[in-house]
Amino acid sequence: STCPSPFLAFKMDMDHSCDFSESDVEHEDIPPDPALQEICGSEVNTEFMSQGINHVEGGWAKMINADDTEVTARYKKKYLKDEHCQHTVMETCKDAEDCFPDLKDEKGVQEMEYEPSARIISMLRDPNKVKRTATSLSWHPLDYHKLAVAYSCLEFQRAPKNMSFDSYIWNIEICNKPEMTLKPISPLVCLEYNHKDTHILIGGSYNGQIGYWDTRSGSQPVQMSATEHSHKDPVYKVIWLQTKIGTETFSASTDGQVLFWDIRNMNEPTKRLVLDPSKKGNRENALGAVSMEFENSMAKFLVGTEQGLVVSCNRKLETTDDPIVCMYSGHHGPIYALQRNPFFPKNFLTVADWTARIWSEDIKESSIISYHMTYLLDGCWSPVRPSVFFTVKMDGTLDVWDILFKPKDPILNLKVCDEALYSIRVRDKDSLVCCGSQLGTVRLLKMSPDLCTLQKNEKALVSEMFERETKREKILEGQYRERHQMKHSSSVEDEGGKDDMEELLAYTEREFFETVEAEKKKIKDEEKERSGVCKGIQAEHGS
Repeated sequence: STCPSPFLAFKMDMDHSCDFSESDVEHEDIPPDPALQEICGSEVNTEFMSQGINHVEGGWAKMINADDTEVTARYKKKYLKDEHCQHTVMETCKDAEDCFPDLKDEKGVQEMEYEPSARIISMLRDPNKVKRTATSLSWHPLDYHKLAVAYSCLEFQRAPKNMSFDSYIWNIEICNKPEMTLKPISPLVCLEYNHKDTHILIGGSYNGQIGYWDTRSGSQPVQMSATEHSHKDPVYKVIWLQTKIGTETFSASTDGQVLFWDIRNMNEPTKRLVLDPSKKGNRENALGAVSMEFENSMAKFLVGTEQGLVVSCNRKLETTDDPIVCMYSGHHGPIYALQRNPFFPKNFLTVADWTARIWSEDIKESSIISYHMTYLLDGCWSPVRPSVFFTVKMDGTLDVWDILFKPKDPILNLKVCDEALYSIRVRDKDSLVCCGSQLGTVRLLKMSPDLCTLQKNEKALVSEMFERETKREKILEGQYRERHQMKHSSSVEDEGGKDDMEELLAYTEREFFETVEAEKKKIKDEEKERSGVCKGIQAEHGS
């Protein structure tokens, strides 16, 4: 007989009816299975967090500061020496393919009708009865609706008795009152947000002290510099250094000093630089600083002085014996604004007296481009267009310049207010311009799209223009030196000719007097002979 299949046997068992009966309770146990020990059946509350990394510069090791060009250069050099680096890069590049083609018709660099315009969209008024000048403006690095404004009276010993020392942080969406008040010991002349920790602001006071605020801690400063180790004049500029920790800063004042600070200990500065042109560190001969510019990718920083000179200084004072590299001369008054071009850092803008000048680091004798107008008080480059910059004037006018479209005149002239405009700052996001006036009112201006949109081939054209003007100035400088040398050599020859003529005249005069003396002596001898002959004749006649 054949054995039924398991399926048939199972089906046969299913046909029987169930028979239930009572029985004693039995304890059943399931022994642990070693194969299931790694599987956990418990649950916990999981906290989720989204985190990203900016790969524009590339992925760096944790101990490498991507903002420090020297550290990254050393790291790249060390990595490229690895024998497996080249082979790995070549193998990786074989699979590299741009799978995200740009299907739009070059938005952002398209050509458009050039009709520049601007309009005032909002005003932030000083809430105090005694109005003060809006001396410094600083946009929040992340929250583009926040603007920090420093208020002070820059007229020496003319500050009103009831003048407030407060400065404010504004939300431009709420113009009725400031979002936060900063209460310094002395009025703030300059104020800057920290790009590493956006809750922290650094400020320079009229009495020369440096202090920083943490918006999470309230209106009072967290720490102030000691008076005996601070500046002796108002602090006109303070800049954050882009370090890994983000706690280092440096300040400039009209006392002729640039002081470096660490906000973790502000009892005294970490480094000190005296702007002495003779490079002897003498404060009596120091140049007063009223503006300063620092670009993290550059090894030097620039200082604008009261005397109209731009001083180029080494950033790392401890590694050099010559902190002052060179000086640029061309202005006749204080340099109120100094900023590098964000697209071409070797070219920088200065605003002083009646001119705005564009310089090249390679030309120290003169600027490559100059614009003459009424008395200027501040200026800055556009963050989105390399050929556009802004200037504000004593008569309350804002000028917008485009050196490609209209090299000699501003493309837009806008009367903003009746009082003088002392400060200007452009928002990086969309070129929203804010202007601070003498009466403490900050006006926000919206630029037209053509002023906020990069034009086609604009970078290449501006680069060619800067190179052309730099080359022209170098040729003119060479010709000037040749003429100067020729003039100097001719003057030396003239001086040599004068010496020869003087010697000839002296010889002639000496020879003349010698001849005269010889003739006198000859005449005397002849007279003696005659007198002797006469005496002899008389003696003969007498005998």
